[in-house]
Amino acid sequence: MNYQRYRKNPVVNYPEREWPNKEIEKAPIWCSVDLRDGNQALIEPMNVDEKMEMFDLLIKLGFKEIEIGFPAASQIEFDFLRRLVAENKIPDDVKVQVLSQCRQELIDRTFEAIQGIKNVVFHIYNSTSTLQRDVVFHKDEDAITQIAIDGTRMVKEGLHKYDGNLQLEYSPESFSGTEVEFAARVCNAVAKEWNHATDAPIIFNLPNTVEMNTPNVYADQIEWVSKHIENRKDCIISIHPHNDRGCGVAATELALLAGADRVEGTLLGNGERTGNVDILTVAYNMFSQGIDPELHIEDINEIVEVFERCCKMDVDMRHPYAGKLVFTAFSGSHQDAINKGVAAMRERNSQIWQVPYLPIDPADIGRKYEPVVRINSQSGKGGVAFIMDTVYGYKLPKKMHREFADVIQRISEQEGGEVQPQTIMDAFKKEYLDLKDPFELVFVDIDDNTGNDDTHVALDFKYNGQEYHSEADGNGPIDAVKVAIRQCVPEVDFVVCDYSEHALSTGSHAKAAAYIEMEDKRNGNTTFGVGLSSNITRASIRGMFSAINRLALRGRDYV
Repeated sequence: MNYQRYRKNPVVNYPEREWPNKEIEKAPIWCSVDLRDGNQALIEPMNVDEKMEMFDLLIKLGFKEIEIGFPAASQIEFDFLRRLVAENKIPDDVKVQVLSQCRQELIDRTFEAIQGIKNVVFHIYNSTSTLQRDVVFHKDEDAITQIAIDGTRMVKEGLHKYDGNLQLEYSPESFSGTEVEFAARVCNAVAKEWNHATDAPIIFNLPNTVEMNTPNVYADQIEWVSKHIENRKDCIISIHPHNDRGCGVAATELALLAGADRVEGTLLGNGERTGNVDILTVAYNMFSQGIDPELHIEDINEIVEVFERCCKMDVDMRHPYAGKLVFTAFSGSHQDAINKGVAAMRERNSQIWQVPYLPIDPADIGRKYEPVVRINSQSGKGGVAFIMDTVYGYKLPKKMHREFADVIQRISEQEGGEVQPQTIMDAFKKEYLDLKDPFELVFVDIDDNTGNDDTHVALDFKYNGQEYHSEADGNGPIDAVKVAIRQCVPEVDFVVCDYSEHALSTGSHAKAAAYIEMEDKRNGNTTFGVGLSSNITRASIRGMFSAINRLALRGRDYV
């Protein structure tokens, strides 16, 4: 690789920087540029109906500033803006942002487009970077500054054509490749020319038009210019990061630390080249830190659905927060930690989300728990237990996790690939709930009113297909059933090692699940059995038969 062709981009000599010691404490002003920057980067740009659907989504998500395009540069975009006006689609508290170069005919046409809109951000720009001054415009700093001043004057003179509320936005386009001293000088010249022509504070948008360096350098640039803007309190510092180096989110967050008040970006990072900054990721990052993102983004599934339909682009399955697999763990150790974290929250009745490997609760953004843990050959006991709990409500005893996970592991290795939750449940039924060989419970009657501490049972069961009836007393239902079985099949000799139970569901048809660990005293084998019934005593007896059958299958000593 011929790396000698490239040179390091300059950094800012700025030891006075303060942003590293700050924290993000509140959401910025959000401005969506999906309908302009995002749309112009699509292989197949949105048609008018798709733009309308995207605009409706952005309103629903709570954006108060939406850039809709270049109405002066395209008849389609002009007509789209006029349709928004005609159909009264723009809420009174939403600002529509329109973009124009600093040319008289384009600014005049833009004023035509915004008639009848209550609140408008009029966005003008010209490129200021060292490289573009040299190879594109062949102009010096003074000439470039004059373009910005002239554009500002044209907007100011056009105010008489517009009776709504207008806010000026100026971008030194390609700011990231512009000397900070020059960027500040151009912005101050624009502010002087504008001279508070309207009551709204002027917006200085400082774009990372092409991401050229590490995010800390962009933060230095933002802080430096922010501190060298005259009358800083009278303006809004906006950023417009791109993602050429894959650091758009990081650059945005550091720029917010450096004093930026406003962020322009797109849903899911669509945009030129590698895209604009993904506003959703930045907002969800804030949410994960207990900061109100001030957007209604609690249903990521709907956002993805509209985005993919309108933009004709698929969201990558590993895309932060939005991807289908981002809350999914295949690794056994990850699954075990997730399972224990969820259990700890439940046991502690904690309202604070703290679960390993899950920075936020997937349910908070409309995701379901079912795909959080997915089972394949790399999975472990914690993952299988998590599926049984969150999907089907069975809270397997900890000692049982390995036993059942080994069953699923064999299925995964035999069939290859992922084991679906339904397959796991089918295996659970086969291994525990539906076992009827060699023992099958037919009928049991339990009488605790014997006049002493014993329990009397009348038991009908089958053993290797032969029917038996037995009655016995014991110091509880399980012990009495054990005695009753041994009276008919004396070679059976087992001991109960552990027992637990829980309600499987709520309501009038609630069922209970009982888990019994049993040891075969003849060979030392141990296993669990599971019983299910609306009656907890009957569930425990069914669990007992399940365990006896599993012991028999392991040792075949009784067959």
